[in-house]
Amino acid sequence: MHRILAGLALLLAAGTAAWSPACANAGANPWVTAGPDGSARVQLYFFWSTHCPHCRHAIPFVSALAKRHPWLEVQALEINADRAHVRLYQDLAASLGQEANSVPAFLFCGTMETGFDSDATTGNVLEASLRSCRQQVQVTGVDGWQAYARQPHTEPAQLRLPGNIDLQSLSLPVITLILAGLDSFNPCAFFVLLFLLSLLVHAESRTRMLLIGGLFVSISGLVYFLFMAAWLNLFMMVGDLAWVTTVAGLVAVIIALVNIKDFFWLHRGVSLSIPDHARPRLYQRMRELLYTGRLPALLFGTVMLALVANSYELLCTAGFPMVFTRILTHNGLAPSAYYGYLLLYNIIYIIPLLTIVIVFSLTLGARKLSERGGRLLKLLAGLMMLGIGLVLILAPALLNNATVALLLLCAALLLTWLAAHLLPD
Repeated sequence: MHRILAGLALLLAAGTAAWSPACANAGANPWVTAGPDGSARVQLYFFWSTHCPHCRHAIPFVSALAKRHPWLEVQALEINADRAHVRLYQDLAASLGQEANSVPAFLFCGTMETGFDSDATTGNVLEASLRSCRQQVQVTGVDGWQAYARQPHTEPAQLRLPGNIDLQSLSLPVITLILAGLDSFNPCAFFVLLFLLSLLVHAESRTRMLLIGGLFVSISGLVYFLFMAAWLNLFMMVGDLAWVTTVAGLVAVIIALVNIKDFFWLHRGVSLSIPDHARPRLYQRMRELLYTGRLPALLFGTVMLALVANSYELLCTAGFPMVFTRILTHNGLAPSAYYGYLLLYNIIYIIPLLTIVIVFSLTLGARKLSERGGRLLKLLAGLMMLGIGLVLILAPALLNNATVALLLLCAALLLTWLAAHLLPD
């Protein structure tokens, strides 16, 4: 936070213009205006958020741009500070046929670019684009921005140079790996899959076990992806509002406390587990698969079983998808990147389940998750979720730091290990 405020102070010290109604009503030409001396000044609208780590990287660069180029006038607009900033972003983006759904965003000369990687990559492309627009204005006057906007432009891509990798650039992938990996050890999912495979052992058919188990896991992953996409779209719809993050943190803390409670007092009070009344029907569906002879009926029955089972399993694991998608929306990514991370999360999520299917199919061995093991998994998930929820409430920007996520995971693992060895069954 101190770095953000310091960067903003640099912007203001460099003489950049704060947002005002005059900026929003710049007339038919919001992109190039006349300076005090009558010279043309290119307008750069820089939209950012206090929760966005890429914005923190962009702030010092944008400040330096304003110092280097007197003909550039920067409007630095923090979208959490004023809803008018959000409306201006939406209006300018709409005028260009774009959507205002990510930060940092740079709008200038009838074009819009989003995202920021580093000064040497995205920053250089942005500065070159601004200079190109300035040259058009010098040649053809204040309407030169129109000629620039009609030209094909190079996207300020998130380039990766060999050997130029830093921990911050890896933070979101690391966080994805940590949360998805922890989420994948879901007691409810393990319980359903292990029981299903235990029944299939009696058929003594590795092919059938691989087919049913693999299809069951694939449908489970698809349902989970759709569930997370719904969370993502909800958070994108409500925008980057601080109170939404706080509410998400409070919900995460509540879910965490319920899971921790289940370790000490399972089946007492509120519990995030498959309800007892739903289990007989679920068991019956599994047994019916044993007597299904035709392949189409077998596949259809497996799909229906996966849909029913996952409708209950989502009760056990709603916290991690909610937290992860909220972290995603704080990173100001392109829509394709959001869904790319959801896909990565879900691939990691199903890896342990697929491993169980393969091991059972090769060994034809029946195993089940013990109650003690399920309680320890709930404790681990609850402790990790408790830490994440508190960070979301108190300092959400810290969750964009891989080191913080690793520390939370290590603390949860240590406390769970102590509970497993010091507390009685």
